[in-house]
Amino acid sequence: MHYTQAQLGRIFILSLEHGDRIPEVIENFAQEQKIQAALVHFVGGADSDSRLVVGPEERSLSHIQPMVIPLLGVSESFGVGMLFIDEEQGVPKLHMHAAFGREHRSVTGCTREGVNVWLMGEAVIYELLNSSARRMKDPASGFSTLAF
Repeated sequence: MHYTQAQLGRIFILSLEHGDRIPEVIENFAQEQKIQAALVHFVGGADSDSRLVVGPEERSLSHIQPMVIPLLGVSESFGVGMLFIDEEQGVPKLHMHAAFGREHRSVTGCTREGVNVWLMGEAVIYELLNSSARRMKDPASGFSTLAF
């Protein structure tokens, strides 16, 4: 385990609109506001054309093939994520996992393939200051991981 410290900065409350796409809408807002690091909470509706990463196809660490699925209908959702600057691209990148429910079914996954807001969504962004945390590409997995 590795760690760093941070202090709480600004707190933003966002009202997302029908068709806004996560993670792009939150990453673009963070870039406009010059947010370098943040904790993000999201609640709201997710449209059926959203796509989730729901795990790797196999347990292997040497070849990670993500499983991507569409939502099967408009769903209720709740997500938590971390936003940090990506060292390669120099822009804020959101890593958010969310749970989606419809009737008696639910699915949990990563929002990186795109979740479209249905009707409305609400997000709170807690800015983190004075942290050395960044996202850096891990050569072994190919993922952009947290580094200090």
